[in-house]
Amino acid sequence: MTDTTSLRLTGSPQMGKMFDQANHALRVRTAGPGFTEITAEVRAWLEAIAARDGLLTLFIAHTSASLTIQENADVDVRLDLRDALDGLAPQSAPYRHGSEGPDDMPAHIKAMLTSVSLSIPVIEGRTALGIWQGIYVIEHRERPHGRKVELHFIGTRQTSAV
Repeated sequence: MTDTTSLRLTGSPQMGKMFDQANHALRVRTAGPGFTEITAEVRAWLEAIAARDGLLTLFIAHTSASLTIQENADVDVRLDLRDALDGLAPQSAPYRHGSEGPDDMPAHIKAMLTSVSLSIPVIEGRTALGIWQGIYVIEHRERPHGRKVELHFIGTRQTSAV
């Protein structure tokens, strides 16, 4: 039996309220290997749909790029992270898969080690990111690419208009 005295509900009392959903495909041009910040674009979309409280899910539909939440204050953090990923999956390793170029298999490994989806709480219309956190697409291939990030919000909105 659950001890209900140890349970605590937080947030606004919205039980019984209908939740809205909204979707959007965000197109991202990368400049080659490294981190492309998309925080501003994500926030602008949440504002455009009048998101209030809920959950934002991001999904990148690629096997050689990924998503992360990381520090956005010092570019050296992202450069060191890229170097670390290169050390874990170097292009010089003797991979069997090489039909798409020497950067392809390392890109698959890096995408597997990072993440293709993120879930971020939205509270009072804003992402619940920390002060130094940003949302990034990580490009693992050597050349620029066009990437697609699917955004899905479920929760309450200021208005019912999309």
